[in-house]
Formats: sequence, structure tokens, C-alpha cells
Amino acid sequence: MLSLKDTFLFHNGVEIPYFGLGVYKVEDGQEVEATIAEALRLGYRLIDTAALYQNEEGVGRAVRNSGIPREDIFITTKVWNSEQGYENTLKAFETSLQKLGLGYIDLYLIHWPVKGKYNETWKALEELYASGKVRAIGVSNFTIDHLKDLMAQSSIKPMANQVELHPVLVQKELREFCAEHGILVQAWSPLARGRILADPLLTSLAGKHGKTPAQIVLRWHLQNRVAVIPKSVTPARLQENTAIFDFELSAEEMNLIDGLDANTRFGPDPDNVDF
Repeated sequence: MLSLKDTFLFHNGVEIPYFGLGVYKVEDGQEVEATIAEALRLGYRLIDTAALYQNEEGVGRAVRNSGIPREDIFITTKVWNSEQGYENTLKAFETSLQKLGLGYIDLYLIHWPVKGKYNETWKALEELYASGKVRAIGVSNFTIDHLKDLMAQSSIKPMANQVELHPVLVQKELREFCAEHGILVQAWSPLARGRILADPLLTSLAGKHGKTPAQIVLRWHLQNRVAVIPKSVTPARLQENTAIFDFELSAEEMNLIDGLDANTRFGPDPDNVDF
């Protein structure tokens, strides 16, 4: 991992940056547009949004106004739970595509594994992929059991699985399963919403490397081959999050961080999706 330009090659040949910007809870309009403009200036090339976030229009405007060629920016969005099912998903995709106004979407994800619906939703994603309207398709918050069920009933396996993942929820078995099947693991909430950054181990490693605890955690992710989409609207923090390519954690340090695992979630449990 040498730079923000480092990419993962999906099993269909499409490249996705390992490092990007998440825009969950970033207000549509001026806030999201200014945040993305600054991120793109700093070298970010992956922007992750979702129908739920209600800022797809601002994301699209920011990308169009950036002066950067569309093909150089990777855009992810997601179908929300209430819009799942085959026909509903096709309609939801068209709505997101129209709001973004970017011609196509790079990665389209099922946001959560809604029981009884996600397999039909996936059929819609396969059709959208075949049509060329989306360059890659994947899932979010899927467990190993969800993935096994989906792959048993589909012709295309997911290219990505975006999940909650951080040092107190390392998801080792899920990561190993995805690696075995060529599925990229991408971490949302890679910094555990800031709740772990005062941990003595992380602060000690930060002091040793002359970095912040957040930079230590983001570096840990990348060395584990986990893609990250940290969220921030603060220019200084956007820049700080990218300053993780000039140092390396040792194998021992990586193992120590792995040892913080407590199987602790701060977000919902994917096995109990009732929203």
C-alpha cells in the first residue's frame, strides 16, 4: 500500500481504490459538495454514498464540477431495504442513477440482507450489471451464511462485501471466506466511530510511529487488505486520514491490534435486519 491510487482488482477486471470517502450523514447540498471537492483535491478517487443517505444529488454535482474525468472517479451507491425485491430494485437503481447524473454507477450494493428479499434483489443487480449500467455489483453487511445462500442461487458472485469492521470487530472468519472467493472486504466505520481511539495500545503505537491513533487503525486495515471509507467533513481530518502511506506496522504490531478483538458491534446485527 503505497498511495491513494492503490486499487483492488475485482474478479471481473474492474479496479476499485482501497481508500475512499464515505458520506453517511453528510448533508446534501453545500456540505457534501464542499467535502467531496476537498477530498478530490487531496487525491481521493472513491466516493461511497447510498439512497438512504439522501445526498446522491450533491455527490453527483460535486463530481461533475470537479473537472476530473468521470472515469477517474469511482462511485458506489446502495439500494435501501424498503426498496428491495426485483422490480423495486430496478426502479430504485434508476432513481439513484438519475439523482447522481453521472451516466453510470461503478459499484451498486445491497445495503442490508433483508430476509426473503435479498436473493430477488440480487437478480436485479445481475440484470443491471449485464446491461452495463453498473460496472460492478456487491453486498453490504452480509455474513458468511448470507453469502453462501446468495452464491448458491446466483450466477455472479458479489465483487465486494462492505461490513462494519475495526479493531474490536476484526471479522477474521468473514475476511478469510471473502478472500477465498475473491470478494473484496470494505470496512464501514473503520475507526469504530472514534470510540476506540483512546485505547492505550493504539495511542502507544501512534506515539511510536509519530502518527495519530486513527492513522494507526487505517494503516492496520490496509495491511490486512481491507478497503476503507472513513467519513469526515473536516478538511484537516480528510488530509490526516490519507497520511498513512509513509510508514508500516510490523507483524507483531498487527497481531497486537488484532488482539483487541471483542466481537463488539456499534451498528446493527446483520442477522436481525428489521428496519
